[in-house]
Amino acid sequence: MDRMDVHRLLSRVSRGEESVDAVLSKLVAGPLVASSAAVPDQLDGFVDLGFARVDTHRAMRTGDPEVVYGAGKNPKDLVLIVEALRAASGTRPVLITRLSPEAAKELRTAVPGITLDERSRCALLGDLPEPRGRIAVLSAGTSDAPVAAEVTFVARAMGAEPTRYDDVGVAGIHRLLAIAPEFDTYDCLVVVAGMEGALPSVVGGLTGVPVVAVPTSVGYGASFEGLTALFAMLNSCAPGVVVCNIDNGFGAAVFAARLARRAQQREPGVEGAR
Repeated sequence: MDRMDVHRLLSRVSRGEESVDAVLSKLVAGPLVASSAAVPDQLDGFVDLGFARVDTHRAMRTGDPEVVYGAGKNPKDLVLIVEALRAASGTRPVLITRLSPEAAKELRTAVPGITLDERSRCALLGDLPEPRGRIAVLSAGTSDAPVAAEVTFVARAMGAEPTRYDDVGVAGIHRLLAIAPEFDTYDCLVVVAGMEGALPSVVGGLTGVPVVAVPTSVGYGASFEGLTALFAMLNSCAPGVVVCNIDNGFGAAVFAARLARRAQQREPGVEGAR
């Protein structure tokens, strides 16, 4: 669903052909009710490619860019999905995450204008939105950089302005304390850490800014591929810390970007403030 679909429905209201409530029901329930010849404006909300039913209603529901999880997908199928989303998304960008080297190579060849980021394993087709809201992305060590890169890439695609602070883990706490005065200038902090996962607790004790913790699968045997960091973050004694899944930079970025955008909407003097 895009602006033209909505325009068509609203035009029917303006001509008196349908009621406001009827059109509102179509906008909300459109993807849940199959189209029929008797209801030509009823929208499916997806494109059936045979091997995938591509969601084209996400922008109407969430305001976020279209997103494709690239892991495990056939590279040629992935190209078809991206092209279908781009055709349906209007001016919104299409984001692809967790790309294999083979899929990245296929996209680079088959999709003109796509932007690929090797470190984050992400790609973007289309223009970035105007940034609203500021996010800080803190990583404990350089081994956590791929997940921090995913957070940064996705947050920017989601319409926030991210800033990276790399290698500020608790093994050298002075590195973190040196940047602590800057925390209050952000709307949200995303803290990425493996090993024992202590960094989000320390950050949460230094600031009142919301903290999103991302455990990574970095560490020796007893880290259990990120479980130790996950449990440590879930059991943090610092208030205001929420936790994403292991290596889930994407989920953390979406949450942080939504929070930052809404925080900016409510700032006095900011357009859209209520």
